[in-house]
Amino acid sequence: MRGEVFRNFTTCVALILMYMSFGQNSPETLLFVGSYTDGKKDDGIHVFSLEADGSLTEQYKQSDLVNSSFLTVSPNGKYLYSVTESKMEKDGSVSAFKIDSVSGKLTFLNKQTTNGRNPVHLNINDNGKYIVSGNYSDAVVNIYECATDGSLKPSSQVIEFSGSSILSPSQDVAHAHSTGFSPDGNYLYVMDLGTDKIHAFKFNQENSTKLEAFGDGTYTATPGSGPRHFAFHPNGKYGYCINELSGTVTSFAYKQGILKPIANDFSYAEKRENYHGADIHVSPDGRFLYASNRGENTLAIFAIDKSSGSLKLVGHESTFGDHPRSFVIDPSGKFLVVANQMSGNLVTYKRNMETGKLTKLPNEIQLKAPASLKMRKYTTH
Repeated sequence: MRGEVFRNFTTCVALILMYMSFGQNSPETLLFVGSYTDGKKDDGIHVFSLEADGSLTEQYKQSDLVNSSFLTVSPNGKYLYSVTESKMEKDGSVSAFKIDSVSGKLTFLNKQTTNGRNPVHLNINDNGKYIVSGNYSDAVVNIYECATDGSLKPSSQVIEFSGSSILSPSQDVAHAHSTGFSPDGNYLYVMDLGTDKIHAFKFNQENSTKLEAFGDGTYTATPGSGPRHFAFHPNGKYGYCINELSGTVTSFAYKQGILKPIANDFSYAEKRENYHGADIHVSPDGRFLYASNRGENTLAIFAIDKSSGSLKLVGHESTFGDHPRSFVIDPSGKFLVVANQMSGNLVTYKRNMETGKLTKLPNEIQLKAPASLKMRKYTTH
């Protein structure tokens, strides 16, 4: 009898330990939300966990930030970088934080100036060594080297852009709206909304304290397009640019730094007097592309032809809010979350992996002026 009791006891202990071990290493996906704060110190970054049913649970919020309107996460998931003091009369900045992946807490590390007003975009290269910022009001791009502790060294290079295009006032001057690294990591592209250009630079992944202009890779868009954001396909062969001012998405074939245009596809459901295309992402499986349309407040859904990279419209889905500035697809591809800046709501959808279509989930999160979303999947310890 005692032997049987002992065996049952040890079995229970083993099961408990196994359960505890599983729980301590269970995957968790964190959603980071950057917001405008009306130019005053406020809760600028919120951290949520994405639950298995698609609901969001707030874990942490970072106070005392001013207009932390765009975020990026390091490839290893340890650090978060945010533009700060964006949309102000003075030069903006880039702030670095350490991420506690268990609690979602952020610890401020340091910040550096952007040498221009209104930083609106950040990008980090694949090895996590370099951060690039793009400034809208002053068309300036800065490059920063990341220290081993995740903090930022002062900018090692400042690149200024100039010029204009046909639509006034949006294109009276250059606007460096975003930057993107090529799939092979050897090139950097700058989307210049003001001059209708995608500027190309050669990029040394191990020592990029300086960028070198690559004229052969620079692309001139249709006048009045306004290139805004860019997304590469997971296979590295194709790229897609959302054009803010023409309401279109341009698809490209990519090879050795050259972007060869494939087609321009209309992103809105209906023609309008003014267009305000915003964000663009490809699903993790590479089968679908999504683009957000402000004003109309929709998400356009396109199927991607895997053999050519061309797009075919699947349909449109309401964002159930005003001004969908940013959205993100979770790493599993099961969910999509959109941030409606003006109405201040985060809306989550279940994504059909076969059709690409979206089904709104019931729970919404209300925040002040959410403007940037990033997700990262962790294994907690």
